[in-house]
Amino acid sequence: MMEQRETRMKVVAFNGSARRDGNTAMLIRQVFEPLTRQGIETELVQLARKDIRGCIVCYKCFTNQDSRCSVKNDSVNECIAKMQEADGIILASPTYFSDVTSEMKALIDRAGMVAKANSDMFRRKVGAAVVAVRRGGAIHTFDTLNHFFLISQMVVPGSNYWNVGLGMEPGEVEKDQEGMLTMKVLGENMAWLLKKISGS
Repeated sequence: MMEQRETRMKVVAFNGSARRDGNTAMLIRQVFEPLTRQGIETELVQLARKDIRGCIVCYKCFTNQDSRCSVKNDSVNECIAKMQEADGIILASPTYFSDVTSEMKALIDRAGMVAKANSDMFRRKVGAAVVAVRRGGAIHTFDTLNHFFLISQMVVPGSNYWNVGLGMEPGEVEKDQEGMLTMKVLGENMAWLLKKISGS
């Protein structure tokens, strides 16, 4: 009898914050904990200090159809490759003027365009949004991240509340008990969904 191999799954998270290990990263790591306990590999990619620019609307990704952006002199193709290899994708951002950071928006625009040019290559992957906020504007930020998943034909798990954590100075988000619990439940639901989709 042939031995059945266990399917290895991976979730990659992109932290759009200018602070590498601030509140947004803390929320991501809270989501990671249940995933890791379920044997799912995790990777955190910090966009801070990476060279990421917006889409130049050249449409060469539609001509080339090589699963890559035609602009190759920055970090975006590295991020796209990680998205393509992963089973689940977390996009996380602090709230800047009621929306995502400019680095996160550039990643969304370019990765989204490449995905569309290559037969919706993120289709049926699991996607989850994570938002850090001082006070207001979080739901708009949350919507921006989720719009990327939905137009990409991805599957989005919920939590027991919207995926938002409150905090301004680094570490403050850990005092938001409800927010931290929301991230934990999100991780549990993401792990469950990944296993259901993979049939494991």
